[in-house]
Amino acid sequence: MKQLFRPFCCTVTLAAAIAVVGCADTSPVKYSGIESSSRMTPNTSEDSDRIPFRYAAPVNWNKYRSITLEPVQIYGGSDAQFNDLSPDDRRKLADYMQKKFSEVLAEKFVVDAATGTSPSLRLKLTLTGADTTPQVVGTFTKFDLAGGPYNIVQSVRGGRGLMSGYVNYAVEIKDAETNELLLAYVTEQYPNAMNVGATFGSLSAAETGIDKGAEQLLEKLH
Repeated sequence: MKQLFRPFCCTVTLAAAIAVVGCADTSPVKYSGIESSSRMTPNTSEDSDRIPFRYAAPVNWNKYRSITLEPVQIYGGSDAQFNDLSPDDRRKLADYMQKKFSEVLAEKFVVDAATGTSPSLRLKLTLTGADTTPQVVGTFTKFDLAGGPYNIVQSVRGGRGLMSGYVNYAVEIKDAETNELLLAYVTEQYPNAMNVGATFGSLSAAETGIDKGAEQLLEKLH
């Protein structure tokens, strides 16, 4: 009897978790401490689910040959979305973001070129929020009778999976010589809802989100 009751309890618990996730909103906001937030407006493009606010000037990105990445900042405003993420984990994600964006952008630009190389871009990334994936439970929800169907639907919709971590951050790109703001947005990134590999390691989902976000930025700069 106990063996039958235990899976039932797990399913009920996950069903309750689905309801909570459905009500929770982790979407990025126009963070008050981000310099360019006042210039961002609601994004009406197809990627508005991941990028709710943005600013974009008309730019010929192909004229730029190099880009300088400022050290990734960890946002400390009252509207940050880190939940209970520890300061140590925040620093780990910021360091990972610095490394990943440098690697991906190097596919198109000379990264961190010597001062005076122009025309050049300057990129500022600010980590504004993140959450971990609960170990074991995060993997279990991919296959459980309650979590599985929910994650399948989310996978098709491009939504975040049940009990999955995420990362929020702000992107600000300026012309390095004129200091003109060219592109700015806030974004939430996370792995596909059925990505089992991104459930191993508490920060793996957030790191996968960073991977996707770096590739997304590269596409925008073409």
